[in-house]
Amino acid sequence: MMNPGRLPSAAAAVLLALGQAGCCSKAPLAKPVAGVPPKKEITFPENVAFLEKHVEVITLGQAGGPRVAIVPAYQGRVMTSTVGGAANPSHGWLNYDLIASGKTGPHINAFGGEDRFWLGPEGGQFSIFFKKDDPFDLEHWQTPAVIDTAPYKVTSRTDSEVAFRHEATIKNYSATAFSLRIDRTVRLLDRVRIGEMLGTVLSEGIRAVAYETENTLTNTGDAAWAKQGGLLSIWILGMYKHSAQTTVLVPYVEGDEAALGPIVNADYFGTVPADRLKVADGVIRFSGDGQYRSKIGLTPQRAKPVLGSYDATRQLLTLVQYTKPEGAIDYVNSMWELQDEPFRGDVVNSYNDGPPGPGAKPLGPFYELESSSPALALKPGESATHLHRTIHLQGDEAVVRQLGKTLLGAIE
Repeated sequence: MMNPGRLPSAAAAVLLALGQAGCCSKAPLAKPVAGVPPKKEITFPENVAFLEKHVEVITLGQAGGPRVAIVPAYQGRVMTSTVGGAANPSHGWLNYDLIASGKTGPHINAFGGEDRFWLGPEGGQFSIFFKKDDPFDLEHWQTPAVIDTAPYKVTSRTDSEVAFRHEATIKNYSATAFSLRIDRTVRLLDRVRIGEMLGTVLSEGIRAVAYETENTLTNTGDAAWAKQGGLLSIWILGMYKHSAQTTVLVPYVEGDEAALGPIVNADYFGTVPADRLKVADGVIRFSGDGQYRSKIGLTPQRAKPVLGSYDATRQLLTLVQYTKPEGAIDYVNSMWELQDEPFRGDVVNSYNDGPPGPGAKPLGPFYELESSSPALALKPGESATHLHRTIHLQGDEAVVRQLGKTLLGAIE
């Protein structure tokens, strides 16, 4: 098994990674409009009850406390989570209409979910989303069933974790076949462990939920995976509820562009307007308002092993930690084009949903935080593992802001 690297486990690592993030500035919270009742948030128990009408759901954790909901039929996907308490907020975005329909469609089935297992690359001559000689456009884009509609088998289960397995064979744009096995474990972490990861003792004013997914890919074929025919990567994506005051925060390694390359790739769907993307002081600030289709990414030279977001309307601080093996530079390129450098892709990405064109409807809306493993050159029988950890911190606004200062180096 290839070394997946180490996850950051102390506040010092988070501070080093994020620097002076400024996520918790005194932006005004959303105000109710006179005469219009506030929209009721759907709670975690309500979301679980909805899901159970249509698919099998596995919940980890105890009623009233931190919990996560997982659907085996959706590739062992973490659909949503809660910090618990009387309000039981639900953090993941769910596609209620699609789930309720019981149907699947072409291109992608965006069921939603905070942590879903994908494989890369999406675009280029080694893409697994496009067939040989097809143009790189939405009409020909097709998410492989192994990461879209295939159910994963439950192999073990306890009160705090559940493991899945799935085997498949897929082909890329260059007609290279990959025989593979996916082993995926979802693990709910307790409050003591959360405090250890953050290097602090969480106060009573903060509710928290944290979980990690351990994702292992194994080459079950007879041939080694090599650059000449293309490589795969493990890709984890989380879809979260948007708000007008959600800011995605992505730390980056500062330094000369001649040595490290551009700070951010923001050209996935055209230029991102300046009021939606700000790059300064070692942190990228990117709008997660769900109103403008856009995406950003960072290369291994620029990425750090943590990113996050702050939603001022929910007083919700979200952190994502992931394994970033030291010295790894080959990451698959997912740009929708024939590429000069197919292994100079991104380590982390963030996507903000919105209408793809005038008069068109968005997928959600929602926003995403994503991480990827390096390109995996696996020999027959060899495996590689990528860990992706999600932490939600929510509670009294003043306490959350103070915690934001401690963990993110934010300055009001």
